[in-house]
Amino acid sequence: MQIKTLDQILEAVKSQPKKRLVAAFANDAHTIEAINNALEMGLVEATLVGDKEIIEKTCSQLDISPEKFNIIDVKEDMAAALKAVELINKGEGDIIMKGTVSTDKYLKAILNKEYGLVPPKGLLSHITVTQTPKYHKLLIVSDVAIIPHPDLKQKITIVNYLINTAHKLGIDTPKVALVAATEQVTDAVPSTIDAAIIAKMAERGQIKGALVDGPMGFDLAIDPESVKIKRFNSPVAGDADCILFPNIEAGNVFYKTNSKLAGGIAGAIVAGAKVPIVLTSRGDSPQTKMYSIALGALLA
Repeated sequence: MQIKTLDQILEAVKSQPKKRLVAAFANDAHTIEAINNALEMGLVEATLVGDKEIIEKTCSQLDISPEKFNIIDVKEDMAAALKAVELINKGEGDIIMKGTVSTDKYLKAILNKEYGLVPPKGLLSHITVTQTPKYHKLLIVSDVAIIPHPDLKQKITIVNYLINTAHKLGIDTPKVALVAATEQVTDAVPSTIDAAIIAKMAERGQIKGALVDGPMGFDLAIDPESVKIKRFNSPVAGDADCILFPNIEAGNVFYKTNSKLAGGIAGAIVAGAKVPIVLTSRGDSPQTKMYSIALGALLA
């Protein structure tokens, strides 16, 4: 069954065996509250790596029993991130999540060449599943947070991450839109050339499991009326499941506009490591963090 809302992801995860989440430097209220909500819903079992005294004090302030969690006492943020990675490598976790450790330290631990979580020549990319009142289903988008200017090879990898995520959401043949500022292929806009190459690769079977087309403007990707007006012929246009953005600026502006102006909600993970990586902003709500945990559990 195709999942069409973020709440349906929660229901899907409830029906499968619990995944084990390891949170790096999970000292803050938002992280603990989100993990507790996920635990209460039966989505995960949780290990919190961080300052045990602060974690227990935060739990008390939230009226949450710290006994619910396996707490590993590590006082310093980088050491906590390294310990979380170690636990994953030992097979003691299925998902890793960022707490209050900074993103650069968190990723440094994950990317460590000797004992990190990314295979040689692997690529990390941020995959966001968004739900907006104006669209009739979920949109799976990338990259809004990790890769500033993906090259052609990286875009091909990201497209495959999008397709894999869509399959996990029950979409047998997802429609992937390669978004650019114009649907005309022109060397003045290099992203249109990348999009045309990737679309042709999919047409020839080099990218499997999806309908892939581009370049196209964002309006053509999601709005049937724009498709009709512009007489744009595409099996993807007007009904996209997945969006590949040309660069981080386009993706990040979409993400924040969707959440701050359009009333959208989202869950997000980082793909490309041994396990799904939950990398939410410190300013994200407990709801966003919980949806991200659920998405990680679905993909684990």
